[in-house]
This record gives sequence, C-alpha cells and structure tokens, in this order.
Amino acid sequence: MKLKVGDKVRVMTGKDKGKEGKITHTFKNENKVIVEGINMIKKHIKPNNANETGGIVDTEAKIDASNVMMLDKKTNKPTRIYSMVDTKSNKKVRVSKTHEKLD
Repeated sequence: MKLKVGDKVRVMTGKDKGKEGKITHTFKNENKVIVEGINMIKKHIKPNNANETGGIVDTEAKIDASNVMMLDKKTNKPTRIYSMVDTKSNKKVRVSKTHEKLD
C-alpha cells in the first residue's frame, strides 16, 4: 500500500464520492484505510464504566485503499503515486505522477 497516515486523499467511488479527508489509520494486511469524516456508520454501544448511558455513536468505518487517491499538494487534484530509489541517499521514496517527492 502506498498510502500513509496523514496523507490527504479524495474518495473516488462509493457513497462519499468526491469528499476529501486525511488518513487516520491504515490496515496494510487488509488494504484498507480510515479517513476522517468519510464512510460514517452508526454503532450501538452497550453501557459500561467508560460510557454510563450507552447509545448510538457515529464512527468512521474502513474504506478500501483502491477507492481513494492522494491529492497533489500544489494542484489539489488526485494523483497517482509510485516509489523509486533516490540516487543520493539510496533510500526508497514516494513520488507523485509529476515526479515530485512526497516524503
């Protein structure tokens, strides 16, 4: 997965198509991410010590990483990401379609 926590992304498909947000959590093994304010679901919570009353809570659900695209910092448009090895430092870096380093 080429996305990391803190990346600003746009949802490309699904009920939240066109919405933008930052990635708060990634699940590499499942190829899913959680984006703040996107794919909201209602979750029923039982009463417990932390939550005396219980009730229904709105929370973000996982969304497949293939359904989001990273936004370019300059143009604020969705862009594809690939990785390449930096010749100076010999480290793997993420690069956008316009050959701009992201990390």
